[in-house]
Amino acid sequence: MKLPFAGRLLAVAILAAASLSLPVAYADTAQKPKVGLVMKSLANEFFVTMQKGGEDYQKAHPQSFDLVSNGIKNETDTAGQIDIINQMIIAKVDALVIAPADSKALVSAIKKATDRGIVVVNIDNQLDPEVLKSKGIEVPFVGPNNRKGAREVGEYLATRLQPGDEVGIIEGVSTTTNAQMRTAGFKDAMTAAGMKIVPVQSGNWEIDGGNKVAAGMLSEYPNLKAILAGNDSMALGAVSAIRAAGKVGKVQVVGYDNIDAIKPMLKDGRVLATADQAAAKQAVFGIETALKLVKKEPVENLKDGIIDTPVELVINK
Repeated sequence: MKLPFAGRLLAVAILAAASLSLPVAYADTAQKPKVGLVMKSLANEFFVTMQKGGEDYQKAHPQSFDLVSNGIKNETDTAGQIDIINQMIIAKVDALVIAPADSKALVSAIKKATDRGIVVVNIDNQLDPEVLKSKGIEVPFVGPNNRKGAREVGEYLATRLQPGDEVGIIEGVSTTTNAQMRTAGFKDAMTAAGMKIVPVQSGNWEIDGGNKVAAGMLSEYPNLKAILAGNDSMALGAVSAIRAAGKVGKVQVVGYDNIDAIKPMLKDGRVLATADQAAAKQAVFGIETALKLVKKEPVENLKDGIIDTPVELVINK
């Protein structure tokens, strides 16, 4: 059916208006990057705080970028993290900021993202440099020096011990770089102070894991004087094991992360020290770096593929 002249004129005007508005809307979308934030265990208070830090930052800068965040429940669920990365790729994010559950197993999925032009920034747990190199990719790491932070915690503990004292180290997931670095830092401090380190065991970053390992150490080594836990969740488990063994005040505990749940224990002495690595800001540091890379802007303080972020000793003063 042929429209009257007036109707045809109106239709042309509507189409013209639509054609003018579409490029503007598209341009706004294209200029606003979408960032995917991939967390480790959201059953761990530390990563809940980290995720919230990223989400709060996006809410404060809604015009700068969109944020999609997700995480796994179990610290060792690398398959779950790979699924999340694939979902982010399908969602066509411009950048991925990831705290990997495993330093090696996630690299193939990350390469898949980079092959699609997605900027990837690594936070919290550093991806294995040799595996990255074997895949022909470079991923900047934005995070604290875990070995240095753990060494400072260990050095403070050493001031409360005597040379020759037996100490136990509860490690996180042993295939992760941050677990290895924290163990190395603890060993640096304990060896320098002349302590006797009993065999290192993994508590998989979890309260129950820390409790089980600590209980075993207390039983096998009755003269144990201290337990150094690779994170505060495992330190919480160690505190419970010490109480159950009737050794409160006889075995010192230190942790790492400075989560809220550990703070009352710092005050009453059940935990001697921990390290604060700015959980809420870690995601922000990673997002800021990712946005600069997406926009091809200079990234300050990037040295040899690493941007060091703060880590501080925390004690009950």
